[in-house]
Amino acid sequence: MRILGIDPGYAIVGFGAVDYTANRFQTLQYGAITTASHTAFEDRLAEIYDDMNQLLSNVQPDALAMETLFYTTNQKTVIAVAEARGVLLLAARRARVPIFEYTPLQVKQSVSGYGRAPKKQVQEMTKRLLHLDAVPKPDDTADALAMAICHAYSFRSRQYGMAKTKRQQMGYE
Repeated sequence: MRILGIDPGYAIVGFGAVDYTANRFQTLQYGAITTASHTAFEDRLAEIYDDMNQLLSNVQPDALAMETLFYTTNQKTVIAVAEARGVLLLAARRARVPIFEYTPLQVKQSVSGYGRAPKKQVQEMTKRLLHLDAVPKPDDTADALAMAICHAYSFRSRQYGMAKTKRQQMGYE
């Protein structure tokens, strides 16, 4: 299964694409979609949308895994991230890529085995699980790869894979 993990944002959108087959990962590509701070917000959203469409076209994922939005203390930031997240979800939906969402706790639990693991521990485990030489930078990229790992290990991922196989056998796909 090819999984595209996304860490949503409006300044930096982290992404990481992996293939997961027979309990093994192959890292395909990772990086970040970035927008300049001096650019009008709606233009930043357009850049994110266009870059996401290009990424989806290049990667051709079977699933997209994205972090659920959680509210911290800055309302302005959370609203802007929610708007960027909406653009990312729209691009995935238009590309007909199934979307799966996970909480930070689920990602930490899945990657490190402990739902309250510190960020550095999750990043180190991501590096190890994907056999990378270093923790990917920026942090948003490492978070996106962790999101992809979480989806690979999730029960919903296996359910989706079984349903997709069944649809293919029946000639629906």
